[in-house]
This record gives sequence, structure tokens and C-alpha cells, in this order.
Amino acid sequence: MNDKYLTPTFLAVAALLAACATGPKATTLLDQTHVEYRMAQASPNVATYAPLEMQKASDAMAKADASAADRNSDADIDKLAYLARQQIALTQEVTKRRIAEAEVANAGKQRDQLMLDQRTNEANAAQIRANRAAQAALLAQNDAAHAQQQTLMAQDAAASAQLRNAQLEAQLADLAAKKTDRGMVITMGDVLFATDQARLNSNGLAAAQKLADILQNNPQRNVLVEGFTDSTGTAAYNQGLSERRASAVQAALQQMGIVPGRVAMRGYGESFPAAANDTAQNRQLNRRVEIVLSDANGQVIAR
Repeated sequence: MNDKYLTPTFLAVAALLAACATGPKATTLLDQTHVEYRMAQASPNVATYAPLEMQKASDAMAKADASAADRNSDADIDKLAYLARQQIALTQEVTKRRIAEAEVANAGKQRDQLMLDQRTNEANAAQIRANRAAQAALLAQNDAAHAQQQTLMAQDAAASAQLRNAQLEAQLADLAAKKTDRGMVITMGDVLFATDQARLNSNGLAAAQKLADILQNNPQRNVLVEGFTDSTGTAAYNQGLSERRASAVQAALQQMGIVPGRVAMRGYGESFPAAANDTAQNRQLNRRVEIVLSDANGQVIAR
């Protein structure tokens, strides 16, 4: 009698357990990636300025979710979630860059319109004077107009050069670049890489994107990427790790549109320490990648 009434309850519990066993798996990284993905989806700026990058992020997110639905291993799910998270971070950075570019372009249009209005007014005034003047005065006015045009062109060129230099200085300041005898040097510390790995994390990719933006805006500039380690481990291992980390930065810049000929790479292992290798803090300072920005002619001073 009791077995007869317990059977439906037992079947319901069994069905619930079966549903749980076949539902999608979840990991902490996948959940965090979902949060960041929803934030990117909700941003109108992302839809406006980086739709292709967002589509790639959506594709990567779908692959991670499909792996979770198939109940693959946590490592497989996290690998795909990490790739999706990188694409989401890249989408956000591209959005920020394109917003800044749009603001600069808008400011440039306003400046061009003011200059056009000024030149139009000057041309009209010159025409009125020309109509009232004799042929001799007209020749003199033409000479003056030509000289004025040359002056304006020189002023425009100087203003454009100043604007480019100001933009370059601001971007380099954002990357904490330091002026040295070899030129401006940007240091990417150990925290921008996966622990004891040569793979850039999301912050490292963001820093690389900022550097790529600088190189895109300054096509006459090149860079030399130099890798360094602390003295822990063998010299051969340290040499290889320094080369792999420098190569990771070089590869990231090339994937972001910088042609290979503009990015040189060298690894120095534990040579040229930035601090003594006597404390954990000092050793972390030695685990770094330094990026030397060339001069305006594309030349980098060798170490």
C-alpha cells in the first residue's frame, strides 16, 4: 500500500535529478563573462561604433555556452569563456577609440569650417578691393594675397604638427611612458601576463591596443619590443620566456593592424635587471616587457 503512493513522488525526484544532470554546466569564469557580455550588449555606443567586434564577441560567447550545454570539462568551458572575454574587452576598447576618433573628427570639421569662412571673407574683401583698384594695385593685392595664403598654409602645417605631438604625448602619458636616452619607453609589467606565461591577459591586450592606436596615428614611428625576466630559474628558461613574452606583444600589435616591419622584438632573459633580484617586489620589477618608441624617422637606438 505504501509503495503504491510513493511511486509518483519517487518518479518526480528522479526526473528532477535527470534534468539537473543534463542542464548546462556553469563556471565562475563563464558567469563573469556573461556579466561583461550583457554590459557590452546594453551599451548603445558598442552597437554604434563596434558592431563587427560585438558580433565576434557574440559568436565567441555562443561557443562557450554551447560547450557548457554539452557539459564539457570546466577547462574546455573556461578556455572558450576566456576567448569570449578577450573579444568583449577588445570590443570595449575599440568602442572607446572610435568615440575618441569621432570627437576629434568633429572638432576638425568645426575648425575647417571656421578656416573656410575666414578664407571666404578674405577672398570677398580682396575681390571688392580689386574691383575698385587700378591694375597696378590689383597686382600688388595679388602678391599680398599669395603671401597671406602661404602664411596660412604654414600656420595650418604648424598647428597640425602641434596637434599630432599633443595627441602623442597624451597617449604616451596614458601608458606611463618614460623619456630615456633611447627615446620614450613603455613598460608592461608582469601583471599584464598570465602567471609565468607568455600570454597577455585582458589588461595586457588593452595596453597593447593603446599602443597600436599610437602607431596607427603616427605611421612614421616604429617600436622595439624587449623582454626581460628575473634571475629565478635557469638562464636558458629565462631567455626563452623573455623572448616568448616579447613575441606575444609583437603578435598582438600585428593582429591589431600594425605591419610586421614596424615591430622588432628581442629577448634578454635575466640581463639588464631594473632592480636587484633580492626581494619578491624587485624580482617582479625585473619581469617586464619594455617597448622603445622610435624617433620621428623610425629609428630606434640599440641597447
